[in-house]
Amino acid sequence: MKIKAILLFALIIFSCSKNVNYTPEIIKETSGRYVYSQEEVIDVYYDNNKLYLKWKGADKIETVAFDEHTFFVAEMYKKLRFVKHPQTKEAYLGIVSENDDNKVDYAYLKVADTFKTPRMYLKDKEYDKALAGYLAIKQQDSTSVFLEEASFNRLGYNLLNEKAFNDAISVFKINVVLYPNSDNVYDSLADAYLRKGDSTQAYTNYKKALELNTGNRRAKRFVESYKTKL
Repeated sequence: MKIKAILLFALIIFSCSKNVNYTPEIIKETSGRYVYSQEEVIDVYYDNNKLYLKWKGADKIETVAFDEHTFFVAEMYKKLRFVKHPQTKEAYLGIVSENDDNKVDYAYLKVADTFKTPRMYLKDKEYDKALAGYLAIKQQDSTSVFLEEASFNRLGYNLLNEKAFNDAISVFKINVVLYPNSDNVYDSLADAYLRKGDSTQAYTNYKKALELNTGNRRAKRFVESYKTKL
């Protein structure tokens, strides 16, 4: 029943769509980047007088226009509207209520085209900015799904497997700052330094891992072996 309802709603939406002629002013005012979440953005752009979105890895998501400001996105299953907040005057992509077309939730704030999420900084290898962004997320919500220790660890090892040692070290360092009481993050950082050939830094971080967890066998073996060579 739910699938039938969705299909029926989509049919109604598409039947109500219009060929909208977007003015240059509207295009200039609404094009750009909107914050979808702490780690995702929506990019709005126009091509041949049609409005498209870039979102979740898709470069050209089609929209169904109702007027210059309102449109439907099947991938989101949402009706959206370009609006300005009455108090702050900031621009948003608002979510239009399913029950009241005049009711809009100011959902996605418009930001500068140069705005990046921490993940985007990470992808561009701007590690200091990525860390600052993740620390800001942690301050807001320390349990955020965007701060999973295992995810950073996995990314670091993917880079290690590609022999991108410095990049892997930078990612593991982010994990160290986010999870300073985890022996595993120091263990991984030590492993990266060891593969790079820096045994001194490997020892420093294995030693820290061992201090946090005396049962860390790999750290214990390395620390004991390193001391015998001094």
